[in-house]
Amino acid sequence: MQSKTLYLFTPDQNNSKEIPMASVGISAGFPSPADDFMDLSLDLNKELIKNPSATFYARVSGESMKDDGIYDGDLLVIDKSVEPYDGALAVCYVDGDFTLKRFKNMGDYALLVPANPKYQPIRVDEDNDFQIWGIVRYVIKKV
Repeated sequence: MQSKTLYLFTPDQNNSKEIPMASVGISAGFPSPADDFMDLSLDLNKELIKNPSATFYARVSGESMKDDGIYDGDLLVIDKSVEPYDGALAVCYVDGDFTLKRFKNMGDYALLVPANPKYQPIRVDEDNDFQIWGIVRYVIKKV
């Protein structure tokens, strides 16, 4: 496991910035005159953050989740209040390091599964210092 520092940022819920939002879906096929339907507004804090006191942002560092479309530099919205579930994209603390992997509950142990064949799954059991730190709710990426 590659040692990385996890930089966490808390959302600023004190400032609201609503931006225009099209009231119709945006076609991925033929062009749509969406400018005629800009009558709604959207606050991304309200949209993305359901549990403000338990929500943090972090940037991805590394390429172990690239086959899930999660790349170095992507921004994660992590909710610590969400109960871990099988297959969840989880930020985990394992033996002194943070890692982002898919969580698989195997009963007596857990597997932290990467989405890149260059990396091996990490097996954790009661002998490890292990905690699921939070569940990723959104991945924000620059295109």
